[in-house]
Amino acid sequence: MNGLKKCIQRYRSTSLIIRILIGLIIGTVLGVLFKDLQWISVLGDVFKGSLRSIAPILVFVLITSSLAQSNSKMDRRFVRVIFLYMLSTLLAAVVAVVGSYLFPQTLVLSGEVAQEAAPSGIGEVIANLINNVVSNPVEALATANYVSILFWSILLGLALKSLASDQTKQMLVDISEGISQLVRWIIEFAPFGILGLSYASISQNGLEIFTSYGKLLLLLVGCMLAVALIVDPLISFLFLRRNPYPLVFRCLKESGLMAFFTRSSAANIPINMALCEKLGLDEEMYSVSIPLGATINMDGAAITITVFALATAHTMGIHVDIATAFVLSVLATFAACGASGVAGGSLLLIPMACSLFGISGDIAMQAVGIGFIIGVVQDSVETALNSSGDVMFAATAEYAQWLKEGRELPDFMNRKKKK
Repeated sequence: MNGLKKCIQRYRSTSLIIRILIGLIIGTVLGVLFKDLQWISVLGDVFKGSLRSIAPILVFVLITSSLAQSNSKMDRRFVRVIFLYMLSTLLAAVVAVVGSYLFPQTLVLSGEVAQEAAPSGIGEVIANLINNVVSNPVEALATANYVSILFWSILLGLALKSLASDQTKQMLVDISEGISQLVRWIIEFAPFGILGLSYASISQNGLEIFTSYGKLLLLLVGCMLAVALIVDPLISFLFLRRNPYPLVFRCLKESGLMAFFTRSSAANIPINMALCEKLGLDEEMYSVSIPLGATINMDGAAITITVFALATAHTMGIHVDIATAFVLSVLATFAACGASGVAGGSLLLIPMACSLFGISGDIAMQAVGIGFIIGVVQDSVETALNSSGDVMFAATAEYAQWLKEGRELPDFMNRKKKK
């Protein structure tokens, strides 16, 4: 019994990132050597399912509790974080345009057409978003409709702020603490979940995915890395006037790595909220900005939509001028914000972008089919970029306010000063 306790203590005292990396290595090795260890995949399914299940409740309770107790109105930090989310998504689309011009891609438009129904235009995407906002709140919790969860939890929090007794507000605090503790317990098992997820990915797909559409995949991943390591840090620097890379790398390490394997921004919301707490951010802000970021901060989706649309146009011999490419970037920005409300995510928004060039839906849906083929890697990198950016820009908005108020940034942002 004492031996078991020592093992548990040693496990918990080891850095979570080190534990995750160990799980990743073990899962990858097992995936290469063995193809039929189904019970290992179950570990990943349980971990991912647990996060997805708890995330909607966590968001609803935290936002309601924070707003019910808040003594101040939403300030400039909230406006700033929305601006940062939208700006980065637009610039991500621009990077995808530049990358597509420098390294034009062609697609093999053959094979089965994807069966899912894609939205016909930006109007349909906006209509879907509006309808999602006012959907049944119970159904929203059950289906993880975060646009609706945000809407109803904000309204309920504002109503309770003026009407609820102190005892009711304290009960909300206790419930939110209890849900947060559940999340911490789930995160403790992250290494086993990552082991299962990495095993499932390697054992099922192998390395064949890199041979058929390697160049297209390299362009997608290259654009996403350029945004994660150059564009987003530059935006953060312009607001903070400090070296942004300590923040960038911490977000990629503690949020992006997990999101890469869960391939779900929604499942990563609890991870991001825990990271915001470590970064010293205001819970009243990040409890709203993080789930909002999971909805509208869609750099990776904007890149996917833009690259596939331009690749399809290039395959069809359609010349895309600079002005049209810019219109595509703006269209991809707003379409990406609606990706989470559309079945199939960013890939099913490709036909809408292709319609800008007069490309038929049948041809565009073949491009969607190619997207599903490389989706194992594309969607993983896309989610890592989106999710890590949620935290980075939430922190950037808050740290910018700290600097205006004359407050010191956390130690990890001031390493040079300490030296």
